Amino acid sequence: MCKLGLVDRAFEVFREMPAQKCEPDVFTYCTLMDGLCKEDRIDEAVLLLDEMQIEGCFPSSVTFNVLINGLCKKGDMARVTKLVDNMFLKGCVPNEVTYNTIINGLGLKGKLDKAVILLERMVASKCVPNGVTYGTLINGLVKQGRSVDGVCLLSSLEERGHHGNEYVYSALVSGFFKEGKSEEAMGLWKKMVEKGCQPNIVVYSALTDGLDEAKEILCEMVNKGCMPNAFTYGSLIKGFFKTGNSQKAIQLWKEMAKNHYMPNEICYNVLINGLCEDGKLREALMVWTHMLGHGIRPDVVAYSSMIHGLSNAGSVELGLKLFNEMLCQESDSQPNVVTYNILLRALCKQNSISRAIDLLNSMLDQGCDPDLVTCNFFLSTLSEKLKPPQDGRKFLDELVVRLHKKQRIVGAANIIEVMLQKFLPPKASTWERVIPELCKSKKVRAIIDQCWNSLFLIS
Repeated sequence: MCKLGLVDRAFEVFREMPAQKCEPDVFTYCTLMDGLCKEDRIDEAVLLLDEMQIEGCFPSSVTFNVLINGLCKKGDMARVTKLVDNMFLKGCVPNEVTYNTIINGLGLKGKLDKAVILLERMVASKCVPNGVTYGTLINGLVKQGRSVDGVCLLSSLEERGHHGNEYVYSALVSGFFKEGKSEEAMGLWKKMVEKGCQPNIVVYSALTDGLDEAKEILCEMVNKGCMPNAFTYGSLIKGFFKTGNSQKAIQLWKEMAKNHYMPNEICYNVLINGLCEDGKLREALMVWTHMLGHGIRPDVVAYSSMIHGLSNAGSVELGLKLFNEMLCQESDSQPNVVTYNILLRALCKQNSISRAIDLLNSMLDQGCDPDLVTCNFFLSTLSEKLKPPQDGRKFLDELVVRLHKKQRIVGAANIIEVMLQKFLPPKASTWERVIPELCKSKKVRAIIDQCWNSLFLIS
């Protein structure tokens, strides 16, 4: 109920528990506190902390972490300090989640020097900082024009066996460009690509804003014998498409060919997907033919991009023809949930409901589980395009039963989660089928602890 935002109703059930001879435990209190914090009802959550102790239920580190997280998001660092003191008094030692949460809170408030000091204390206590913690601090340093300090922090991260993600690298690359340090930005961007870390829209925007400088540095790289590879070009081409500069993407592709760089399957995928997204289907088909002519076998990304382009252009039958071709290919070219969703959307849009149902059946037979996108297509189609409208709850419930019969328990659980998010509760008989399977041979309490911890490792 708390997850669905029904905190007041959850409170009513909580108050009824003693009358039912069911005493709330620490997890019950934590769940309610978390729900209250998410609704910005921090004071009520803190009162629950006092209440639980009066009732003889002693708080754990997780309990304090819930409240610390809520206060940090509100920016109330003074109360966080008092809560940490209270935590020590109750014999609860701050753990990794506690440190990460407070450091993130300090970083968001711009108190970066204090955050860095706490980070050092955290490491001294043999607690491991996570990527979110480093990312928050590095992003804060970049905003203050201290990208060099951010790189030092990134080096510290990598020395301890952690790896910066695309958000960390993107913040630094963007920061260097804004500070006029283009050479440092391009060097870091190249390192990012070589490590297999995918740039995001922030860094792509920074690169395209500094296009002339980027080209100059690429030329300088070549002159110094540091040759940009297909991945380097592919990332730049992808960046141009993402920022709406398709002509510059095509120009860079031609330049790549002019410099005798042989594009690999990733480069082809980037170009085909970009052209299809931009509505340039004819050009995408030419690249597709060029790719096949050079002996490069399309993978699921290339196939899905072409099917998407064909479907958007109204050529759904050609898309289905490519789909049937995929079914005869090797494992890395087999359709995935993205491929199926592209075609399901196109068929539903055409009101070809029976064919969409047939494709869904094929999807299940091929061992591919539907996801939230799949469910949304069918829910909207059943309610808007059929006369009379069909019951979406019944459709999803039957889908859960079918997945359960195929022993695809995780897939069934995912559909149930979608149903709950949309306030479409499954039948009691469906619950009875799935819940025992989910709980079978699992250490439930350990999983609850893991879930609580993971909750606060997310920004």
